[in-house]
Amino acid sequence: MSAKTPDDKDSPSSSSNEATHPRLKRFQEDLKGPIGRIVTGIIVVAIITVVSFASATSVTTSINKVKLSRLTAKIEKIYTTSYQQKAQADLIAQRDKSAHNQDNIFVKYNPYGTSTTGAYIYFTTDQPAKVSYTISAPDTDYPDFSATPDKGDEFTTTHEFQALGLIQEANNVITITLTLKNGEQFTRTIQHKQGKLQSDVEVQLSSTKKNSSQNLGNGLYAILGNDSTEQDFMYYYDTHGVIRGEIPILFYRSHRLLFRNDLMYFSASTHLIVGMNKLGRLVKFYNTGTNYILHHDYEFDKHGNFIVLATDLREQSIQDKIIKINATTGKVSLLVDMVSLFKSYEATAKNASLGTSESSTSDSNSSDFNADSTPHKKDWIHLNTIQVLDDGSAIVSSRETSTIIKINAIETKPSISYMIGEQNFWKGTDYAKYLLTQKGTFPNTGGQHSVTYVSDPSLPDGEYYLYMFDNNYGSSNTRPDYDWAANTPGINTSMTKYTTSDYDKYLVNEKTGTYQLVSTFKVPFSPLVSSAQDLSNGNILIDSGMRGIFGVYTSNGKLISQWKMNLRQNIIYRVYQYDFHDFYFA
Repeated sequence: MSAKTPDDKDSPSSSSNEATHPRLKRFQEDLKGPIGRIVTGIIVVAIITVVSFASATSVTTSINKVKLSRLTAKIEKIYTTSYQQKAQADLIAQRDKSAHNQDNIFVKYNPYGTSTTGAYIYFTTDQPAKVSYTISAPDTDYPDFSATPDKGDEFTTTHEFQALGLIQEANNVITITLTLKNGEQFTRTIQHKQGKLQSDVEVQLSSTKKNSSQNLGNGLYAILGNDSTEQDFMYYYDTHGVIRGEIPILFYRSHRLLFRNDLMYFSASTHLIVGMNKLGRLVKFYNTGTNYILHHDYEFDKHGNFIVLATDLREQSIQDKIIKINATTGKVSLLVDMVSLFKSYEATAKNASLGTSESSTSDSNSSDFNADSTPHKKDWIHLNTIQVLDDGSAIVSSRETSTIIKINAIETKPSISYMIGEQNFWKGTDYAKYLLTQKGTFPNTGGQHSVTYVSDPSLPDGEYYLYMFDNNYGSSNTRPDYDWAANTPGINTSMTKYTTSDYDKYLVNEKTGTYQLVSTFKVPFSPLVSSAQDLSNGNILIDSGMRGIFGVYTSNGKLISQWKMNLRQNIIYRVYQYDFHDFYFA
């Protein structure tokens, strides 16, 4: 091999390079001319634009992270007794600096940090009077929101309440109407320029089906978990799809609202349940402790203690415990270990879970914590609903087995009472004997959610109803060998192939050991999460959680109204309508 000369280092190494070299040289010469200078300038501007855009995007991302961090830190403080006590002391000190009558009404917006769209209102009247209010945003197209606050239908001389429903970034007019015992009425108005919401949620949801003439029920729709990696909130929307409440929570979901002794209870993280008064002040705090986290649902027992679906962080299985939080002492105790009740079945289930994110932290006090994997643990039964009955039993819903289970004596000596599920799924196990007999021909549920117990005095003893959102999705990560499609006619086994889910209502007869389908209709498909709620006016509220769609149907399944909510990431966990009677409203 001959040695390389200094000139060889710049020599082309192939014939193709030899062909392109002259063209490269001519191009370099062209760039020296007028057109070349213009082209060069354009290229430079383009490069600067791209770099500037990338830099601006990076700066925006950094700013958003800082804003989110500050907001999260602020909300963490809000969920402390010290913050709430100081907020209460500050409010009273400001209010009591002077007297306040109907001509000098005291107003403080969101005094406790828990209600972005709320205003604390206080004043006295010389004569006993009833009170109501209307919030309007005259410079917008949003409809007015009118309500009678709690105790507002009583004649009193002291008036203290929270007015909900202020519209963000708009001039709001709060019109307060006072009615005296002789029927005389007079009004007072408060002008307020409302700031932004703390989240980027829609002020008014898009409606895919409008029907303002139909009775949609009395109250507000509570969005109980619009899951995201950002700050979490609970939202209230009215029947026009307009936001009337934004309540920040620490992280995770609110699951459901419980009311007792003038307080509203909800979960604010995987560890915390709080009690809020009607003015927005947090006055009760209950923690699941270091060993347990809550997930998916909770109820009161007949004594007002919390019965909570839980995961034991010390074990390798998840979402398979039921704990009690004593409402008086705050003590946490284990009531039901589903592993003990289903020992032989749990032993055969594979080690798998729904959540598989590698980014999930093991810190259950972190907003990045994934309660559905915790992380990478065995999710063999996945309880998602609990209904506590007066006799001390409970009905739970198992998504992973697509089975409804009644458990006797949950606070003393738990045992399996019965199960409702697919016979072939339980065939050959020790638990097939607990299955109720199906009356009639209909497909069983696939991953049901929001199972609700309804007693009916017109039914014979031992009979009652169970209704639910039937996801119609057949999948069990811990039973990969089971063929759902072959065993449940019409069931969907794909999360991405949208068919339909169902609203199902069963009549259960414990005396005969049977169940039958008495009502069903098709709803938008959602393979996971979701909810169903029978409303007091006979209509039915359905949330198809993975679609971000919720709507009101007649009892025979005719769609009346429907709204679409932007998913902040994955799902709307549940949507329930609450009338908030004796809480926000009279």
